[in-house]
Formats: sequence, C-alpha cells, structure tokens
Amino acid sequence: MAKRLLRSLTGEAVWPPPVWLMRQAGRYLPEYRDVRARAGGFIELCTTPALAEEVTLQPLRRFGFDAAILFSDILLLPWALGQDLRYGDGEGPVLAPIRDAAGLAALRSEGVPGALAAVMETLRRLRSSVGDVALIGFAGGPFTVACYMVEGCGAREWSAARLLAWRDPPLFSALLELLTEQTIYYLLAQIEAGAEAVMLFDSCAGLAAPSMFRAYVAAPSARIIAALRARHPEVPVIGFPRRAGCLVGEFVAATGVDGIGLDTSWDPAMAAATLPRRVAIQGNLDPLALVAGGAVLQRETEAILAAMRGRPFIFNLGHGIVPETPLEHVAALMARLRAA
Repeated sequence: MAKRLLRSLTGEAVWPPPVWLMRQAGRYLPEYRDVRARAGGFIELCTTPALAEEVTLQPLRRFGFDAAILFSDILLLPWALGQDLRYGDGEGPVLAPIRDAAGLAALRSEGVPGALAAVMETLRRLRSSVGDVALIGFAGGPFTVACYMVEGCGAREWSAARLLAWRDPPLFSALLELLTEQTIYYLLAQIEAGAEAVMLFDSCAGLAAPSMFRAYVAAPSARIIAALRARHPEVPVIGFPRRAGCLVGEFVAATGVDGIGLDTSWDPAMAAATLPRRVAIQGNLDPLALVAGGAVLQRETEAILAAMRGRPFIFNLGHGIVPETPLEHVAALMARLRAA
C-alpha cells in the first residue's frame, strides 16, 4: 500500500491525516544542535551526506512523522551557481547582492551538478533509511530565491528585489529564467536520487503585486511542474505561495499542483470550501500556537481537523517550527493527531 502522505497527494481522504512539520529538523531539537556544532558550518552540514541524513532522520525517531523532508536550504542553488553565501552564528544568510547585468553574468550553471552532488547522495542514503514514511525533496520558488539573491539577505519588505523587478524587467526576468531552468534540473535530480514528492517553497510570494505574482511566481512554478510531470508524472508536487491570499486559488489552477501549503492566515473552513477537492491541502497551524501549547494548541488543532475531515489533507504548520518550541508540545500534537 502507498505511503499515507502520498495517498493524500493523489486525492485520497486519509484519516487520521498524515502529518509532518516544516523545519521539523532544526534548532528546537537538542540532538540537532549537537550535530550542528560538529559540522563546522551550515553549508558544511547541508553538504555532508552523513550529517544531513542524520538530522533529517532525527525528528522521525523522536515523533514518528509521516514524511522526512531533505535537510538542506533553498539558497544552496544560488551558492551552486557561484554567488557568495555565508551563514553567521545567530544570523540569517548573507549573499553578495546581484543588482545588475554584470552580477547576473557572473553566475555559472555548469558548476551546479558538482556543487549539489552531495545533496543527491544524501537523498540516496535517505531513500533506504526512511522506512515506511514518504521522502520529500524541495527547492525554493524562483521568485523567492531571486529575492534573496538581489536583496543579499533576509528582509521584511524585499524592497530592493521588488524595485529591480519593476525598474528592470528584462534583468529580473533573465534571473528568473536562469533559476527556473536550474530548479527544474535540481528537482529532477532529487527525484532521480529518491525523492517521492517535491515541494516548492515561495515564501516571498505574498509581497508580489498581482501582475508580478502571475509573471514571477505562478508562471515559473507552472513551467517547473510541467517539466517534472513530463519526466516523472508519478511524483506529486506541493506548492507553498506563502501569504498569497486570494491568489492561491489562481495559483492552484495555473500550476496544477497536487498539494497546496497554506500559511497561518487562511481560515481552514474557507480553504476546505473554496479550494478544489482534487488538491490536498497542507497546513496550517500557527507555529506560535504550538509554542503556546495547552488549550490554545488543542482549540486550533481541533478547528483544522474539523474543517479538513473528508477531504485530502496533510497536517502541517502555516510556516516553519520555531526554535523555542517545547518538545512536549510537539509530542502532544502528535498524540492528538494519531487519535483523530
């Protein structure tokens, strides 16, 4: 029988619902912090297969989730293209910003396969070690990756990236074209290395104006998914256009995703009533409700379960788990979901 998460992604209303959590491998786990300290750096952790495999498996051992998601980072692709990238202690990623044609011309796609070979080795190792849970690969949506590449760091408004898209559409479109092509390569390679489903994280999507969203979020995603389907029609794709609001339905129709990740702002009952039933909904517990625990966690979990029963659904968060999350709250959530 197919794995529970994969059954949901093919349109089956599996109950109790399969569950995994975005950023389920990470700083809230003491065992992760131990491995991270040994790795010497974040990029080294992502590109050392034995270590990346270990931290991918840690949350499965502790909580018994229904999926393992490759431990990696969406910015490994620009790093593989030759953009300078570093992760300092206690700070987010810092890149050398690309703001002009010279910066774009300096990127080199021929180095990508070699730079990302370790990621594929991690997936090959995981394919034989995850057991009866699904193995998810992933990449950043081209728009979100481009935002980081132009901005040079994480940002609240992504003003530099959005201004470049408005002021120099040919340059921004050329960057999106490169990222779309390389994301297709990257996800195909992940599938061929063992990923059973893949996810596109477009966490900056909600800041794009509608015309920008259609051109730079939905259109590249549709192209990527069509390319994956042409080679591997059996592998489902989950989209996550975070904070896209009323454009999520349009994204689903334009891209043909098998699953749609919802951010915290979505009302579960509205999502269940308005999004196509063929699409598995994934989400959307507030990560801070998981931190709060107790009655808050119970109430919010029950509302999601009540809204989603009877349709294809994967329980998850509305964004990634945060480092201060108590382990006992995750265990309590899992106990409730298994009893659904």
